[in-house]
This record gives sequence, structure tokens and C-alpha cells, in this order.
Amino acid sequence: MPIEGIIQPDTINISSTLRLRKFSDDCAFALDWYQDEETLLLVDGKTDPYDMKRLCQMYHYLQGQGELYWIEHKAEDSTHFVPVGDVTFGKEDIPIVIGDPTLQGKGIGKLVIRALIARAKTLEFDVLRVAEIYDYNVASRKLFEDCGFRATEATEKGHTYVLAL
Repeated sequence: MPIEGIIQPDTINISSTLRLRKFSDDCAFALDWYQDEETLLLVDGKTDPYDMKRLCQMYHYLQGQGELYWIEHKAEDSTHFVPVGDVTFGKEDIPIVIGDPTLQGKGIGKLVIRALIARAKTLEFDVLRVAEIYDYNVASRKLFEDCGFRATEATEKGHTYVLAL
């Protein structure tokens, strides 16, 4: 479900090789992302792998929290985009996963978050929040801090993050 009163675009072009595409129920390709123990620890704080039922439940939950997108990348030698992760854009949380391990740490997350900050400004939001980033998830902390978010309230395993716009 898009954000109330706001039309979710079908795509948000970030660069010639990176875009966000509105979520579609076809998500079987993403199952591998949520079976990787390292990814699961960073996302869920535990390593229990997802099955298709749990994956679909997660995506339907996220769809109810804001604008859910596939992060799509096009290799330089390719003519088409392929999903490499997912992100949910909402005022109260912005969960993001780069599921393709070969593209983690390459700056894709930063480009995605910056594009969503620009969207928030266009929509005249005054603040964006991230509900929780675990303290041991150094990559996510750095990603959001590099984009201007600041840690605020402590949570059980980490902190909430806020960006005033």
C-alpha cells in the first residue's frame, strides 16, 4: 500500500544503471537473499532462513508500511535491469536490503537512500526515521549516517535514526 494520499510511481530512475521499481507479487527470486545467514543477522537479528510463505508475509507487511520497491541494477554489458534488493520508503522506517552479495558495499544503498530523501523533500516531508539499526550492523549505520541521519533513541539492540529535512 502506498503512503496514504500519495501516488507511488512505477519507477524511480536513479542512474542509467540503477532504478527502483514498484513491488510486484512475483518475489520468488528474492528467497535466496533471505536465506543468507549474514544478511538475516543484519536484517532480523537472527539467522532463521525464510521460506516462501514467510517471504510473502514479510513483503505484504512492508507493502502496508509505505512504498515498497525492488532495487534494480543493470550491468554495463546488459540491456535489462534485474532485481538486486528491496527497500521500503515510509516516514517511520526505511528498511533496505542489497541481496546480491556481489553488489554489497558498492554504494548502491547510498544512491537509493539519497533518491528516497529527494522524494521525501519533493513530498514536503519534514522528517524521515529508521525504526532500528542494530549497533553491530556497521554498514547500515554508516549508510544512513553518510546520508545525514543521526542516531537518537536507544532500542534493545541498537538505535533509531532520524533525518530532519
